[in-house]
Amino acid sequence: MIAPMIHHSLRRSDLSSLVAEIRRTDPQAARPAARALEEGHIDGLLDSPAALDAVLGHGGPPAPLPLPLLWYIPIRAALRERDIADVELADFTATLPVVFSEARASRSLARGNRGLASWWNAIEAMPSGSVGQGERAADCGAMALWWAGCFPEALACRGGRGLVRAYEDFASRVMQLAGRTLARRVPACAAS
Repeated sequence: MIAPMIHHSLRRSDLSSLVAEIRRTDPQAARPAARALEEGHIDGLLDSPAALDAVLGHGGPPAPLPLPLLWYIPIRAALRERDIADVELADFTATLPVVFSEARASRSLARGNRGLASWWNAIEAMPSGSVGQGERAADCGAMALWWAGCFPEALACRGGRGLVRAYEDFASRVMQLAGRTLARRVPACAAS
């Protein structure tokens, strides 16, 4: 299962690199950004207009910052523009592309059907009926649905419309496996 992870996984070095990038793009804004970091006002730093400007790179290439910051800061800004200040929602929304881009399974996808075999092997490698196997099946199924839904043309170029259908069928199968496996693990109090 994919859970929000960016906000609590940010390291001081990540935030220091953000302050350095702010210093490079807007020296006037660097002092308040450094002060926010020193005082532990991390959300204030992440929500600052200077942080957004630094990440966006003023129309040039993206800033040389850790990938989570490149997703997280613009997503937080877009949500705040719509009067949504929910940090956990921003965290989850930014976590999805980061997880997909860093997943080994997404890199193996370029090999067409072998990607499905790799995902299945990864699921089978976990102890049968375990929570880990159920969670891995759910993640692989979500990834397969994501590819089939967002990139059907890319899949069709690799293997025709049949490959899109194969991804959908695979997702259905492993999501059912995940549901059966994880449903057995739900505490009785949560099921009522």
